[in-house]
Amino acid sequence: MDTKVESRGLDEEKIKKAIQLFLEGIGEDPNREGLIETPDRVARMSRELFSGMGRDGEEHLRKQFSTLNSGLVVEKDIQFYSLCEHHLLPFFGHVHIGYVPDGRVAGLSKLARAVEVYARRLQIQENLTYQIMEAVNRSVKPKGVMVMAEAEHMCMSMRGIKKDSAKTVTIAMCGCFEGDAALQTAFYQAVQK
Repeated sequence: MDTKVESRGLDEEKIKKAIQLFLEGIGEDPNREGLIETPDRVARMSRELFSGMGRDGEEHLRKQFSTLNSGLVVEKDIQFYSLCEHHLLPFFGHVHIGYVPDGRVAGLSKLARAVEVYARRLQIQENLTYQIMEAVNRSVKPKGVMVMAEAEHMCMSMRGIKKDSAKTVTIAMCGCFEGDAALQTAFYQAVQK
């Protein structure tokens, strides 16, 4: 198997060397029984954790269907896991996507797949939320889109301030959601049910 994935910039050999140096840097013995294969394991794991690198979530949103519905569509509680680009620690939670169709709807599983693409890269939650909103807006071309992400950040829970019950909520919206308090309220109520 090729250890370098050119299209996504993943170089497993560099990852292995970096992990070896990291283990040495924290005072560990990389030749200790439990750590001998750790650089290999981390390199293989990186393929999955960073599988969104160099990909566009819109690739999944091309599967669409005609609809007569022009009311609010909400896909909620889409679980995600990502890595904070500031500390390389996980943040995880749920994304809720709402949009008002303009003759087309995306396949429901495709929304979740788009979330996965954007979550599987070094990221900040604010950008993750915006990227999902933009992808739905560009691909599906609805009358408007609203996305909310709720997440726990391990960089706040296990280090620094150490507040394990804190959640971060980010919201991005465009189109008919902007300035329409009733539509925004309908989205929030659908997400809370």
